[in-house]
Amino acid sequence: MTITHSLHRGPGAPPLHEQIAQRVQRQIHDQLLVPGSRLESVRDCARRHGVNPQTVVAAYDLLQAQGLVESRVRQGFFVRSAAPRAEAGQDAGAAQLPPPTHATALMRAMFAHLHAPDATGAVPGAGTLPAHWLLAAPLARVLRQLVRDEQFTQATSSYGHPEGDPLLRTELARQLGESQVPVSADGLLLCNGATQALDLILRTLTRPGDSVMVEQPGWAVQFAQLAQAGLRLLPVPRGPEGPDLERVRHWARSRRPRLMVVVSRLHNPTGQCLGSACAHRLLELAREHDFRVVEDDVYAPLCEQASTLLSAMDGLQRTILIGGFSKLLAPGWRVGYVAASQALAERLRDTKLLCGLSSPMLTERALALLLQRGGVHRQAAALRARLARARQRVVRLARDHGCRFETSPNGLFGWVDTGVDTDLLARLLHDSGYLIAPGRLFDPRGEPSTYMRVNFAHAQDLGFWSAYARTLRALGR
Repeated sequence: MTITHSLHRGPGAPPLHEQIAQRVQRQIHDQLLVPGSRLESVRDCARRHGVNPQTVVAAYDLLQAQGLVESRVRQGFFVRSAAPRAEAGQDAGAAQLPPPTHATALMRAMFAHLHAPDATGAVPGAGTLPAHWLLAAPLARVLRQLVRDEQFTQATSSYGHPEGDPLLRTELARQLGESQVPVSADGLLLCNGATQALDLILRTLTRPGDSVMVEQPGWAVQFAQLAQAGLRLLPVPRGPEGPDLERVRHWARSRRPRLMVVVSRLHNPTGQCLGSACAHRLLELAREHDFRVVEDDVYAPLCEQASTLLSAMDGLQRTILIGGFSKLLAPGWRVGYVAASQALAERLRDTKLLCGLSSPMLTERALALLLQRGGVHRQAAALRARLARARQRVVRLARDHGCRFETSPNGLFGWVDTGVDTDLLARLLHDSGYLIAPGRLFDPRGEPSTYMRVNFAHAQDLGFWSAYARTLRALGR
């Protein structure tokens, strides 16, 4: 799936300035250019398209007349923005504005690419595994069995359990117990994926104006969820062993946050795992300063080595564990869970009742049967082996094309330095039909970045790396 960068110059083709304006319009519509973004300089745009600078000026003037961009003296052209200014007196280190709106644009574009019939290899920035890697046949067999089960079919004619399928919660409690997380079925709440799990936690434990610590880099969809809930984001740099504890202490003393969201295993986007010493000290700070830790563990099945779980160390006293099976089995099933103390689980259940009543019984029971039969365990082992081969290939390709990995490649994602502004890189590769995840997405303040997240399973396509190389040459690198 490739789309040429060049403009159409034949008889009957639209004027060149209109073609440039249309491309910028599309990027604004797709939120690759978000409010406040600076357009390419006139000189750079003219050089890349092989046109006279006056042609680019005419294109930008057209966009300005349409109300899409604005000109700033001696600065250039910018996408028009109605973003509020930071409140006076706020801590300069906090994320003052809502996170970049193109977090949702990445999701929409990812869905569009994944559902397109010719999109193979076009989503190196995706957050999921390829569909053909997943467990389609065993899922179908279990579903057929349940459909033929008259007793179960009768049960689905009424609302399911608000907490989720009892059999699945029992199996999950057993599985988590093997990871030393002390939770019973009563302490588990099933959700519509890990995204809903976090939403229920925010609705239950926070109010607009509260502060929440987040990792930097971290996942833009979580940032967007927090911002939409009216919460103030406090960035905490993520290092090889975990979050910067001095920054955690600073925020805990100065802003008294309600929560901190942490990924212990296979951090998104760096692939790092939490060190035990860092985990121990983080829990001490949570107790000392009275905040809870939300532990996001959705990538755990892809983790190849034993790693620290905050929830196991803490016994779910100040921790809340989020997990799910969408990444491992079937993204469309949207089965996730929250593990918490029994008292908090009851509060979360009440929130879920108000937001969505009950759970989808069919998919939850099917997953319970797969867990019982060892199908989930076998699937995880097979995916880890397949992912390891893909990761080895992509690491070689990325390094051959001048990328530098910030941390040792691990898990599903690589965090690579490209040496160029990846917002611009994303826009140019978008014209070639490739979707990447630029570093700005993973910064709670939405700062420009030279980093991008690479999905090892989706970035094996040689066509992508050829387009990447061509784009770097077009940028003069």
